[in-house]
Amino acid sequence: MALKKHILTLHKILGLVTGVVVFIVAITGCCWAFREEIESTYDQYKKVVPQNQPILTPTQAKEYAKEVFPDNHVHGTLFKKADDAIEVIFYDAEPEFYQSVFLNPYSGEVIQVDNHLTGFFAFILKGHIRLWLPKEIGEQVVGASILIFILIIISGFILWLPKKRKNLKQRLKFDWKKTTRWKRKNFDLHSIIGFYVCSLALILAFTGSMMSYKWLMYGVYSATGGEKEAAFNIPKNISETSEDTTAKPWDNLIVKLMKESPEATAYELHYPTTADESIYVEVSNSDGLFYDADFRFFDQNTLEEIETASVYGKYKNAQIPDKIVRMTYDIHIGSIGGIPGKIIAFLVSLLTATLPVTGILLWYGRKYKKKEVPSIRTRELVN
Repeated sequence: MALKKHILTLHKILGLVTGVVVFIVAITGCCWAFREEIESTYDQYKKVVPQNQPILTPTQAKEYAKEVFPDNHVHGTLFKKADDAIEVIFYDAEPEFYQSVFLNPYSGEVIQVDNHLTGFFAFILKGHIRLWLPKEIGEQVVGASILIFILIIISGFILWLPKKRKNLKQRLKFDWKKTTRWKRKNFDLHSIIGFYVCSLALILAFTGSMMSYKWLMYGVYSATGGEKEAAFNIPKNISETSEDTTAKPWDNLIVKLMKESPEATAYELHYPTTADESIYVEVSNSDGLFYDADFRFFDQNTLEEIETASVYGKYKNAQIPDKIVRMTYDIHIGSIGGIPGKIIAFLVSLLTATLPVTGILLWYGRKYKKKEVPSIRTRELVN
């Protein structure tokens, strides 16, 4: 009992400290769950009429897009199917710039420009990862709060465990009557909902922490027996640097990959930033999933494929520890389970958001109990 009292004190303090952060992160995570499905209802501009002619090369696509943003850095160019627009992605860290130019793959005509830093889901993402605060502050606050939330989940489960087995039933379901007071109802909402979502909330919190803290990701990877580099890196060329600066061998690469992997859903090419850096292409094998993508690297002079020592290589070469690291994001947003997985992530996030609210109401009800007003008869007896 003494131990449980200490755990309860810790649970309350940590809950009060992180309650607002957990609420915001949970609510925004809930809103993010179906982002792709919602955006797909108004992204018809990404489709074009297929034509019986070659599509733009990566160099041509880059040149057409650079006419829109001549002073910004091209992060990569995304090629999909014959009826999909080509997306040229621009990204700069300082000052932050993240926009996409959509091109007709046959004519190079600019179809639309999207700013990924504005709009509803951009607002939601900023709240989720940094509480709409400056990046260097907000990300640290969120990261630390979610680590603490993991302790709150564990301590909450310990507090939920009844002393006697016969009391277990009342901890598993709501048994409210007309005479049940709101404090009891609030306690049940906190403890019963907390029990049912704790395991999945723990998974969401832990995967979020793995993405926030590289040391945690490395620790998980090592603990599961991983032997590769648990980080993304682009290898150097294996050939001598070419003196011909006009040759762009990567212009043949997308067509080559489309023939090799016709079942792939997308091919995102990243242009080399230096003369000795290889070409990096991310080949997506499933819509809405990231973990099973093939990360492939090619010598920019000869197009010879280069193997990587990182976990981010071809998916068929990934071992179990590699897959755990690669699946982190897909598990976090629920897409690992398709639409049912996203529904589960949505509900868990929504119910998790209620826990800080009911927890604060519990604390407030105990901290500021109403003093009972003595009846007239009692006052007469006292006097």
